[in-house]
Amino acid sequence: MRSSIASLTFAAIMKDFRSLRIVFMGTPEFAVASLDALVKAGCNIVGVITAPDKPAGRGMKINESAVKKYAVEHNLHILQPEKLKNPEFLSQLKSLNADLQIVVAFRMLPELVWNMPPLGTVNLHGSLLPQYRGAAPINWAVINGEKETGVTTFKLKHEIDTGDILLQDRFPIDENETAGEVHDKMKEIGAALLVKTVEGLADGTIGHRQQTTDHSYSSSIVNGQSSVLNHAPKIFTETCKIDFTKTTAEVHNLIRGLSPFPGAFTSLEGKMLKIYRSKKEITQPKTNAGDFETDGKTFLKFACADGYVHVVELQLEGKKKMNVEDFLRGYRFQ
Repeated sequence: MRSSIASLTFAAIMKDFRSLRIVFMGTPEFAVASLDALVKAGCNIVGVITAPDKPAGRGMKINESAVKKYAVEHNLHILQPEKLKNPEFLSQLKSLNADLQIVVAFRMLPELVWNMPPLGTVNLHGSLLPQYRGAAPINWAVINGEKETGVTTFKLKHEIDTGDILLQDRFPIDENETAGEVHDKMKEIGAALLVKTVEGLADGTIGHRQQTTDHSYSSSIVNGQSSVLNHAPKIFTETCKIDFTKTTAEVHNLIRGLSPFPGAFTSLEGKMLKIYRSKKEITQPKTNAGDFETDGKTFLKFACADGYVHVVELQLEGKKKMNVEDFLRGYRFQ
Protein backbone atom coordinates (compact mmCIF):
# COMPACT_ATOMS: atom_id res chain seq x y z
CA MET A 1 0.00 0.00 0.00
CA ARG A 2 2.80 2.43 0.90
CA SER A 3 4.52 1.68 -2.40
CA SER A 4 1.31 2.45 -4.27
CA ILE A 5 0.85 5.77 -2.44
CA ALA A 6 4.49 6.73 -3.10
CA SER A 7 4.05 5.96 -6.79
CA LEU A 8 0.91 8.09 -6.97
CA THR A 9 2.67 10.97 -5.18
CA PHE A 10 5.65 10.77 -7.51
CA ALA A 11 3.38 10.70 -10.55
CA ALA A 12 1.53 13.77 -9.28
CA ILE A 13 4.80 15.63 -8.78
CA MET A 14 6.05 14.77 -12.26
CA LYS A 15 2.73 15.82 -13.79
CA ASP A 16 2.93 19.16 -11.98
CA PHE A 17 6.59 19.56 -13.00
CA ARG A 18 5.90 18.86 -16.65
CA SER A 19 2.82 21.05 -16.78
CA LEU A 20 4.66 24.19 -15.64
CA ARG A 21 4.68 26.75 -18.43
CA ILE A 22 8.32 27.77 -18.83
CA VAL A 23 9.93 30.57 -20.85
CA PHE A 24 13.66 30.01 -21.50
CA MET A 25 16.09 32.87 -22.13
CA GLY A 26 19.61 32.31 -23.44
CA THR A 27 21.95 32.89 -26.37
CA PRO A 28 25.27 30.94 -26.58
CA GLU A 29 26.18 27.24 -26.73
CA PHE A 30 26.49 27.13 -22.94
CA ALA A 31 22.73 27.78 -22.69
CA VAL A 32 21.85 25.08 -25.24
CA ALA A 33 22.85 22.30 -22.84
CA SER A 34 20.35 23.62 -20.27
CA LEU A 35 17.55 24.04 -22.79
CA ASP A 36 18.17 20.54 -24.13
CA ALA A 37 18.12 19.05 -20.62
CA LEU A 38 14.78 20.73 -19.88
CA VAL A 39 13.28 19.54 -23.16
CA LYS A 40 14.48 15.97 -22.58
CA ALA A 41 13.09 16.06 -19.03
CA GLY A 42 9.66 16.77 -20.51
CA CYS A 43 9.36 20.41 -19.49
CA ASN A 44 6.71 22.51 -21.20
CA ILE A 45 8.80 25.20 -22.92
CA VAL A 46 6.21 27.69 -24.17
CA GLY A 47 8.71 30.24 -25.44
CA VAL A 48 12.42 30.81 -26.10
CA ILE A 49 13.86 34.33 -25.89
CA THR A 50 17.24 34.83 -27.57
CA ALA A 51 19.37 37.51 -29.23
CA PRO A 52 18.35 38.95 -32.59
CA ASP A 53 20.07 37.60 -35.71
CA LYS A 54 23.14 39.65 -36.67
CA PRO A 55 25.44 39.79 -39.70
CA ALA A 56 28.88 38.37 -38.95
CA GLY A 57 32.08 37.28 -40.68
CA ARG A 58 33.71 38.53 -43.87
CA GLY A 59 30.62 37.89 -45.95
CA MET A 60 28.41 39.53 -43.31
CA LYS A 61 26.10 36.50 -43.39
CA ILE A 62 23.18 36.51 -40.99
CA ASN A 63 24.24 34.66 -37.85
CA GLU A 64 21.70 32.95 -35.59
CA SER A 65 22.42 32.28 -31.92
CA ALA A 66 23.11 28.71 -30.82
CA VAL A 67 19.91 28.77 -28.77
CA LYS A 68 17.83 29.88 -31.77
CA LYS A 69 19.25 27.08 -33.92
CA TYR A 70 18.27 24.55 -31.26
CA ALA A 71 14.81 26.09 -30.83
CA VAL A 72 14.15 25.98 -34.59
CA GLU A 73 15.19 22.31 -34.76
CA HIS A 74 12.77 21.47 -31.93
CA ASN A 75 9.88 23.65 -33.17
CA LEU A 76 9.89 25.90 -30.12
CA HIS A 77 8.23 29.32 -30.15
CA ILE A 78 10.95 32.00 -30.53
CA LEU A 79 11.07 35.70 -29.66
CA GLN A 80 14.10 37.88 -30.51
CA PRO A 81 13.55 41.36 -29.06
CA GLU A 82 16.00 44.17 -29.69
CA LYS A 83 14.86 45.87 -26.49
CA LEU A 84 13.42 44.06 -23.50
CA LYS A 85 11.24 47.02 -22.52
CA ASN A 86 9.59 47.21 -25.94
CA PRO A 87 5.79 47.22 -25.34
CA GLU A 88 5.17 44.79 -28.20
CA PHE A 89 7.66 42.28 -26.77
CA LEU A 90 6.25 42.66 -23.25
CA SER A 91 2.78 41.99 -24.59
CA GLN A 92 3.99 38.87 -26.42
CA LEU A 93 5.84 37.66 -23.34
CA LYS A 94 2.81 38.18 -21.12
CA SER A 95 0.62 36.28 -23.57
CA LEU A 96 2.78 33.18 -23.05
CA ASN A 97 1.34 33.04 -19.52
CA ALA A 98 4.52 31.52 -18.06
CA ASP A 99 4.61 30.06 -14.56
CA LEU A 100 8.42 30.29 -14.50
CA GLN A 101 11.20 31.93 -16.50
CA ILE A 102 14.71 30.51 -16.75
CA VAL A 103 17.78 32.54 -17.74
CA VAL A 104 21.09 31.00 -18.83
CA ALA A 105 23.82 33.20 -20.34
CA PHE A 106 21.46 35.94 -21.50
CA ARG A 107 21.48 39.66 -20.84
CA MET A 108 20.30 41.79 -17.92
CA LEU A 109 16.54 41.76 -17.49
CA PRO A 110 14.42 44.71 -16.38
CA GLU A 111 12.22 44.09 -13.34
CA LEU A 112 8.99 44.11 -15.34
CA VAL A 113 10.39 41.06 -17.19
CA TRP A 114 11.97 39.01 -14.38
CA ASN A 115 9.10 39.70 -12.00
CA MET A 116 6.35 38.72 -14.47
CA PRO A 117 5.70 34.99 -13.78
CA PRO A 118 4.23 33.81 -10.43
CA LEU A 119 7.25 31.57 -9.69
CA GLY A 120 9.67 34.33 -10.68
CA THR A 121 12.81 33.95 -12.79
CA VAL A 122 15.63 31.49 -12.12
CA ASN A 123 19.18 32.13 -13.28
CA LEU A 124 21.96 29.55 -13.69
CA HIS A 125 25.31 31.10 -12.75
CA GLY A 126 28.75 29.59 -13.35
CA SER A 127 30.17 29.85 -9.84
CA LEU A 128 29.49 28.98 -6.22
CA LEU A 129 27.72 32.20 -5.30
CA PRO A 130 28.34 34.53 -3.56
CA GLN A 131 31.81 33.97 -5.02
CA TYR A 132 32.49 35.27 -8.52
CA ARG A 133 29.49 37.43 -9.22
CA GLY A 134 29.80 39.05 -12.61
CA ALA A 135 30.26 38.47 -16.33
CA ALA A 136 33.25 36.09 -16.40
CA PRO A 137 33.08 33.68 -13.42
CA ILE A 138 34.77 30.74 -15.16
CA ASN A 139 37.72 32.81 -16.36
CA TRP A 140 38.37 34.44 -13.00
CA ALA A 141 38.10 31.20 -11.02
CA VAL A 142 40.84 29.69 -13.21
CA ILE A 143 42.94 32.88 -13.27
CA ASN A 144 42.86 32.97 -9.46
CA GLY A 145 43.98 29.35 -9.25
CA GLU A 146 40.85 28.01 -7.57
CA LYS A 147 40.91 24.25 -6.89
CA GLU A 148 37.15 23.95 -7.31
CA THR A 149 34.20 25.81 -8.69
CA GLY A 150 30.56 25.03 -9.34
CA VAL A 151 27.16 26.19 -10.48
CA THR A 152 24.33 27.94 -8.68
CA THR A 153 20.65 28.37 -9.42
CA PHE A 154 19.09 31.43 -7.83
CA LYS A 155 16.10 33.76 -8.07
CA LEU A 156 16.71 37.02 -9.91
CA LYS A 157 16.31 40.32 -8.10
CA HIS A 158 17.53 43.91 -8.51
CA GLU A 159 21.27 43.61 -7.87
CA ILE A 160 23.22 41.39 -10.26
CA ASP A 161 23.83 37.80 -9.05
CA THR A 162 22.59 38.51 -5.52
CA GLY A 163 19.22 36.73 -5.48
CA ASP A 164 18.29 33.92 -3.09
CA ILE A 165 20.23 30.70 -3.75
CA LEU A 166 18.18 27.62 -4.64
CA LEU A 167 20.67 24.82 -5.40
CA GLN A 168 24.43 24.44 -5.90
CA ASP A 169 26.75 21.76 -7.26
CA ARG A 170 30.54 21.81 -7.14
CA PHE A 171 33.37 20.11 -8.99
CA PRO A 172 37.20 20.25 -8.95
CA ILE A 173 39.44 22.24 -11.30
CA ASP A 174 42.65 20.50 -12.37
CA GLU A 175 45.81 22.64 -12.20
CA ASN A 176 46.23 22.45 -15.99
CA GLU A 177 42.59 22.75 -17.09
CA THR A 178 41.70 25.70 -19.28
CA ALA A 179 38.66 27.90 -18.88
CA GLY A 180 37.26 26.27 -22.02
CA GLU A 181 37.51 22.81 -20.49
CA VAL A 182 35.89 23.99 -17.25
CA HIS A 183 33.15 25.62 -19.35
CA ASP A 184 32.39 22.34 -21.13
CA LYS A 185 32.10 20.42 -17.85
CA MET A 186 30.09 23.17 -16.24
CA LYS A 187 27.42 23.42 -18.94
CA GLU A 188 26.48 19.75 -18.42
CA ILE A 189 26.60 19.91 -14.61
CA GLY A 190 24.62 23.16 -14.69
CA ALA A 191 21.99 21.69 -17.01
CA ALA A 192 21.38 18.78 -14.63
CA LEU A 193 21.17 21.15 -11.66
CA LEU A 194 18.66 23.31 -13.48
CA VAL A 195 16.34 20.34 -14.06
CA LYS A 196 16.55 19.49 -10.34
CA THR A 197 15.74 23.11 -9.54
CA VAL A 198 12.61 23.13 -11.69
CA GLU A 199 11.48 19.85 -10.14
CA GLY A 200 12.04 21.23 -6.65
CA LEU A 201 10.17 24.45 -7.39
CA ALA A 202 7.27 22.44 -8.80
CA ASP A 203 6.89 20.24 -5.73
CA GLY A 204 7.87 22.88 -3.16
CA THR A 205 10.90 21.02 -1.78
CA ILE A 206 13.52 23.74 -2.40
CA GLY A 207 14.38 26.28 0.26
CA HIS A 208 15.66 29.78 -0.50
CA ARG A 209 19.00 30.81 1.04
CA GLN A 210 19.74 34.52 1.17
CA GLN A 211 23.14 35.66 -0.10
CA THR A 212 25.44 37.94 1.80
CA THR A 213 26.17 41.29 0.20
CA ASP A 214 29.16 41.96 2.46
CA HIS A 215 32.70 41.92 1.05
CA SER A 216 33.76 39.25 3.56
CA TYR A 217 31.98 36.19 4.80
CA SER A 218 32.50 32.92 6.65
CA SER A 219 31.85 29.81 4.58
CA SER A 220 32.48 26.08 4.59
CA ILE A 221 34.16 26.58 1.23
CA VAL A 222 37.16 27.86 3.14
CA ASN A 223 36.74 25.65 6.20
CA GLY A 224 35.06 28.31 8.27
CA GLN A 225 37.83 30.88 7.74
CA SER A 226 36.95 34.46 6.91
CA SER A 227 37.40 35.07 3.17
CA VAL A 228 37.20 38.05 0.83
CA LEU A 229 34.60 37.72 -1.90
CA ASN A 230 36.13 37.37 -5.36
CA HIS A 231 34.40 39.10 -8.23
CA ALA A 232 34.23 38.25 -11.93
CA PRO A 233 34.17 41.44 -13.98
CA LYS A 234 34.25 41.55 -17.77
CA ILE A 235 37.61 40.66 -19.34
CA PHE A 236 39.37 43.58 -21.04
CA THR A 237 42.48 43.72 -23.26
CA GLU A 238 44.70 44.88 -20.40
CA THR A 239 43.65 41.81 -18.41
CA CYS A 240 45.07 39.58 -21.16
CA LYS A 241 48.59 41.01 -21.30
CA ILE A 242 51.03 38.68 -19.55
CA ASP A 243 53.16 40.16 -16.77
CA PHE A 244 56.21 37.91 -16.49
CA THR A 245 57.37 39.61 -13.29
CA LYS A 246 54.72 37.50 -11.56
CA THR A 247 55.21 33.91 -10.42
CA THR A 248 55.06 30.95 -12.80
CA ALA A 249 51.81 29.85 -11.14
CA GLU A 250 50.19 33.25 -11.69
CA VAL A 251 51.29 33.40 -15.34
CA HIS A 252 50.26 29.79 -15.99
CA ASN A 253 46.83 30.42 -14.42
CA LEU A 254 46.31 33.57 -16.49
CA ILE A 255 47.11 31.67 -19.68
CA ARG A 256 44.71 28.81 -18.99
CA GLY A 257 42.08 31.16 -17.56
CA LEU A 258 41.91 33.07 -20.86
CA SER A 259 42.03 30.00 -23.11
CA PRO A 260 40.56 29.57 -25.68
CA PHE A 261 39.11 33.08 -25.63
CA PRO A 262 40.18 35.86 -25.61
CA GLY A 263 43.71 34.48 -25.09
CA ALA A 264 46.62 35.73 -22.96
CA PHE A 265 49.28 37.51 -25.01
CA THR A 266 52.84 38.77 -25.02
CA SER A 267 55.21 39.71 -27.86
CA LEU A 268 57.82 37.67 -29.70
CA GLU A 269 60.32 39.61 -31.76
CA GLY A 270 57.90 42.47 -32.31
CA LYS A 271 54.79 40.39 -33.07
CA MET A 272 51.85 39.55 -30.83
CA LEU A 273 52.03 36.02 -29.47
CA LYS A 274 48.95 34.45 -27.90
CA ILE A 275 49.60 31.52 -25.56
CA TYR A 276 46.77 29.02 -25.01
CA ARG A 277 48.50 26.25 -23.07
CA SER A 278 51.58 26.21 -20.89
CA LYS A 279 53.42 24.24 -18.23
CA LYS A 280 55.46 25.37 -15.25
CA GLU A 281 59.17 24.95 -14.51
CA ILE A 282 60.08 26.05 -11.00
CA THR A 283 63.78 26.90 -11.00
CA GLN A 284 65.96 29.96 -10.60
CA PRO A 285 65.68 31.84 -13.92
CA LYS A 286 68.96 32.69 -15.65
CA THR A 287 67.54 35.70 -17.49
CA ASN A 288 65.32 38.70 -16.81
CA ALA A 289 61.56 38.29 -16.45
CA GLY A 290 59.96 38.19 -19.89
CA ASP A 291 63.06 37.00 -21.74
CA PHE A 292 62.62 33.82 -23.74
CA GLU A 293 64.80 30.78 -24.27
CA THR A 294 64.49 28.11 -26.96
CA ASP A 295 66.43 25.27 -28.52
CA GLY A 296 64.67 25.99 -31.80
CA LYS A 297 63.18 22.50 -31.90
CA THR A 298 61.27 21.34 -28.84
CA PHE A 299 60.80 24.15 -26.32
CA LEU A 300 60.09 27.85 -26.01
CA LYS A 301 59.95 29.25 -22.50
CA PHE A 302 59.64 32.65 -20.85
CA ALA A 303 61.32 33.65 -17.59
CA CYS A 304 59.05 34.55 -14.66
CA ALA A 305 59.74 35.63 -11.06
CA ASP A 306 60.48 32.13 -9.78
CA GLY A 307 61.05 30.01 -12.88
CA TYR A 308 59.83 29.56 -16.43
CA VAL A 309 56.56 29.09 -18.26
CA HIS A 310 56.91 26.68 -21.17
CA VAL A 311 54.70 27.40 -24.16
CA VAL A 312 52.67 24.33 -25.21
CA GLU A 313 50.13 25.82 -27.63
CA LEU A 314 50.38 29.23 -29.26
CA GLN A 315 49.38 31.50 -32.11
CA LEU A 316 51.71 34.10 -33.60
CA GLU A 317 50.16 37.21 -35.14
CA GLY A 318 49.01 36.39 -38.67
CA LYS A 319 49.41 32.63 -38.20
CA LYS A 320 47.14 29.78 -37.15
CA LYS A 321 47.03 28.18 -33.70
CA MET A 322 49.52 25.31 -33.31
CA ASN A 323 51.59 23.34 -30.82
CA VAL A 324 55.09 24.60 -30.01
CA GLU A 325 56.97 21.86 -31.91
CA ASP A 326 55.14 22.65 -35.17
CA PHE A 327 55.73 26.35 -34.62
CA LEU A 328 59.45 25.94 -34.02
CA ARG A 329 59.87 23.81 -37.16
CA GLY A 330 58.65 26.65 -39.33
CA TYR A 331 59.84 29.76 -37.44
CA ARG A 332 63.22 31.42 -37.89
CA PHE A 333 64.29 33.55 -34.93
CA GLN A 334 65.88 36.92 -35.61
